[in-house]
Parts: sequence; C-alpha cells; structure tokens
Amino acid sequence: MAPLKVLVTGATGQVGYLVYSKLMADPERYEVYGLDRKQEPSDRVPGSWSLDLPRDRFAVCDLSDFDAVREAVSGMDVVAHLGADPEGREWDSVLNNNIIGTYNVFEASRQAGVGRVVGASSIMVSEGHRQQEPYRAMMERRHEDVPDEFAMISPSIPAEPTGIYAASKVWLESLARVYSSQHGMSCICIRIGQVERDRPRPPQGADIYVSQRDITQIWQRAIDAPESVRFGVFYGMSDNRYRWTDIEEAKEVLGYVPEDRAEDGHDYDS
Repeated sequence: MAPLKVLVTGATGQVGYLVYSKLMADPERYEVYGLDRKQEPSDRVPGSWSLDLPRDRFAVCDLSDFDAVREAVSGMDVVAHLGADPEGREWDSVLNNNIIGTYNVFEASRQAGVGRVVGASSIMVSEGHRQQEPYRAMMERRHEDVPDEFAMISPSIPAEPTGIYAASKVWLESLARVYSSQHGMSCICIRIGQVERDRPRPPQGADIYVSQRDITQIWQRAIDAPESVRFGVFYGMSDNRYRWTDIEEAKEVLGYVPEDRAEDGHDYDS
C-alpha cells in the first residue's frame, strides 16, 4: 500500500512540528509535507529543538493566500491543519490566519479532492467552563474543594470561549461540520490542551496538560481513523488526575490511549 500523503500546516510551530516529526519517523506509512509562512521555527518552539524540514517537501506561503494553499493541498490524502495565530492578540492577524486561513484550507481541500482534514482546535474553547466550579478548583489546585463525583465536560457541551482566539477555533469546528455534512469530507477536530514543552513540567495547568507523546498519538490516530469517521470533535488531553474534560469519545472512536498524566513525577497534592 502506498504511503498516505499528508500535509501539515503550521509545521514550524510547536505542535505542528511534533506532529510533522511523528509522521516523518514512519516513511513507509506516510509521505509528509509541510507548510508555513516561513521555514524557521516559531517563537513558541523551545530552543533545544532542532527542526528538520526538507525544502523539497515544504511550501512557504501565507494561509490567507488561497491560490498558494490550493497548490499546496493538491494531491494530498489528508491535511493536518495546525497553522494559526496562537496568541490572538490582534484582530487582523486572527482574521487572516485563523478565520480566512482556515476557510482557505477547508475550501482548497474540497476543491483538490482531499479526503480528510484534521483541524487544530483548542482547550481555550472551553475556558469559560474552567472559570466555573468545580473545574476552577482543579485549575487552582484546591483539591479539597473537588467533589468525588462531578460532570465531565464533553465535546457535545456547547463551547465557552472567552476571547477571539478561542472564538476562531469554534469557527474551525463549525467549518469542519459544514464540510463534513455538506461536502462529504471527513473532518476531525482536536481540542489541544496545554502541551508539554521542556521538562521539568511546571505545576500550573495540570488540569489541561497533555504530553508530547499523547498529543502526537491522538493526531496520528485521527489521521489514520477509519473512513467511517466522518466528523468528530475530541479533547487532546493526557489522563490527568484532575482532568475535567471527557476523553472517552476519543478512546472509543479514535482508539486513543493516553500514556501520561500531569502528576507523573510531581506531588500535585502539596
């Protein structure tokens, strides 16, 4: 069987490069291509990382340039869309990268006959839930205030964004539903948690933590998901003790089995 042709947008970013590298490590299964507006690592990439992005399989373009995106997705089986403005501080940047750019990726993929788009959503779409109890207690590590039983936040519960960056990720999830239901594409969204960068890990964010190997695992499983998976939104989290997001659907549908938890090697009860 021929390798799956996969384009990773945002390949010089933190999570984009992790996914890119994971796929590149298995050339018998994947023929991997990258896309970003420059080939140098983003500011969010730790200085200890070394990016190896072959120029003959890398497209330098802006996501707001539809024609360039259309050319890049041509011939791909899957587009792993991780390109975006990750900060959301300036509206013009969010508009061009996260709104227009995301539309361009989905529409260009449709025109090019790409079978599947896996899009990077964010835990930030649920930040509003995190401000409510008992989820706030988990965030603030007030473990004595966390009840033994509580309702987990599943992807089926309406999003609670608190800023334009998070709102742009709700747009991505909505577009994924449109292109799945109206255009017959398989569209999967991963709500990415707080990704481990370099160790030692800080105690902050233990409730939304995801390790490097867990986030790359769920992305690989989404890319490889059976053809029957036509649409889905899943939380990309490690199996943290004080996790308030429901990852059971990711386990059942994608076969995701997290290997790590925020508490590994730390005393989070102190």
